[in-house]
This record gives sequence, C-alpha cells and structure tokens, in this order.
Amino acid sequence: MILLYFLLLVAGFFGLVKGADIFVDGSSAAAKKLRVPPMVIGLTVVSMGTSLPELAVSITAARTGSNEIALSNVLGSNIFNVLAILGFCALFCAIPVKKISLVRDFPVVAGVPMIIALMVGGGLIRSGRIFDMDSSQEVGAVGGATAAFLVVGFVLYILALIFDAKKHPENAPSETATMPNIRCIVFIVGGAVLIIAGGQAVVHSAKWIAAAAGMTETLIGLTVVALGTSLPELVTSVVAARKGEVDLAVGNVLGSDIFNFLMVLGISSVIDPITVNVASLYDLVILVLATLLVFIFSATRKVLVRFEGVIMLIVYASYVVYAAIR
Repeated sequence: MILLYFLLLVAGFFGLVKGADIFVDGSSAAAKKLRVPPMVIGLTVVSMGTSLPELAVSITAARTGSNEIALSNVLGSNIFNVLAILGFCALFCAIPVKKISLVRDFPVVAGVPMIIALMVGGGLIRSGRIFDMDSSQEVGAVGGATAAFLVVGFVLYILALIFDAKKHPENAPSETATMPNIRCIVFIVGGAVLIIAGGQAVVHSAKWIAAAAGMTETLIGLTVVALGTSLPELVTSVVAARKGEVDLAVGNVLGSDIFNFLMVLGISSVIDPITVNVASLYDLVILVLATLLVFIFSATRKVLVRFEGVIMLIVYASYVVYAAIR
C-alpha cells in the first residue's frame, strides 16, 4: 500500500512542476498581449512561478488541518534552496554574487524568519524555556499580525523589485514570441488545474506515508515534500550554472526563498492561521544561521567557490540527519 502512496506522491510532484511551468508560460504570454512591460513580467509572474508548488501544497495543507506540512514545507524548501541548491551549483563553477543580492536579498531571506520566530515564540526563546519543551509542542501560530506583516512585506518587496528594474532597464528580460489567445487560456487554466491537483495529491499522500512509516508530518514536510516542491528551483539553478548563467542561479534561489516566506506563508496564514511547534521554531533559527553562513561565504570574495559549496552540502546533510533524529 505504501508503494501506491509513493506513486501518488510522484504524480503530485509532476503535476506541480509541469503545472507551474505551463502556467508561467501562459501567464507571461497573456501579460505581453496586454502590453505589460517585460521587466514586470519577469519580476512577478516568472519569479513567483517556481514558488507555485510550495503555495499549492501549503494552502492545501493549511485548509486540511495539516499545519505541520504547511510550515515545514516552506522551511524545508528554503533551507534546501540556500544550502543544497547553491552548494550544488558551486560544484560546477564559481558563482559570483552581486552587490544588490548582498544588500537587499540576503537580509530579507535571513530577516523574515528571524522576525517570525520572535513574533511567534520570542518570549520562550528569551527565557530559555524553549529548550525544556517537547519538539511537537505548539508555541504559537502564524496569523493575525504576523500574516499581515508577511503580506505587506510581499507587496513592498515586489514594489522594490519593480523600482530597481526601472532604474536598471538593461537587466530586463528579453521579449519572446507570444502564443495564440486560445493557447494562453489553455495553458493558464490547465496549469492551475495541475497545480491544484498536484498539491492535493502531495499533501494527502505525504500524510499517509508519514502515518504508515511512523514519521511526523514535520519531518516529511522538511524532507520529501520540501525537496519535491523545490524541483523547479533545483532544475532552473543547476541548468543555469552549467550554462554559465550564474546570475540566474543565485537570483532564482534567493527570490524563491523570499517568495516562499512572504507570498506562500503569508497567503496560507491569511486563509487559515498556521500553528508553529517547537521543532519549527528551531528550524526558523537554523534557516537564519544557514543564510548567514552563505552570506559570509558570498561577502568575503563576492563569489561562491567549490570548497564553500562542499561545506554547504555537508551542513545540509547534517541538518537532514538532525531532523530525522529529532
């Protein structure tokens, strides 16, 4: 029976990845037909496209009461993105990091989870009582003021990207051929259906696998689900690194991490407040520390090299072992 659940999980991942791909293609073509500037398309539709799988899974999980999967999916994806994907890309070639990423993107990637941790469990962290609690014990919820902070932050970040793109129009994505109107509609509707169906399949199969294998929803969300929903980022960044388009590799990972927190967690928590347990609070802190490690590597020489990539992969592997033992 568990094999059937795994097949459903794989089918769900395929629906998420393929659905996000064709949804972005259809949306981008439709936006161009409506005379939306290319830079706006690139900074909104395309950038958010790789976060659609996380959005579908987290919203589905939140609405079905699987709050552990809703939050751990975002946390696991972001930790995987910043350590494993960037580390893996650095194995192929040196990855230069632009100044704008150091001064704008890294602080957001590290700052948002830090603020969430303080807003949800700041009192427990400051008192030290967090270390005496069971990892599955609830400490608070992402909702209300925290959800509002995330949604407002998402809007402000989009505005900042558009403002920066207007200052540097040479960085705008190039035009591509548009598709017929009917094809745009088919791609948008078909992509949305695949994303929704894939999200349902992933959440339900993950719950079944967790129950059958004696795993917690937090663990399976941090590992299997997070890896599956990060496939678009992984494929995009690795292909970009192998083709020498290293700017895209870093920008895709950092942008995806920011969208995962501000858009995915923000929208999910507005729809239904997401409870946070002790384990997730630990993971928020781990994400901040992981981001700071990569920031230090990036800031020292403005480049990520193979040796640093190996260290990042070792740190990620150690984290997975820790999560499993926990």
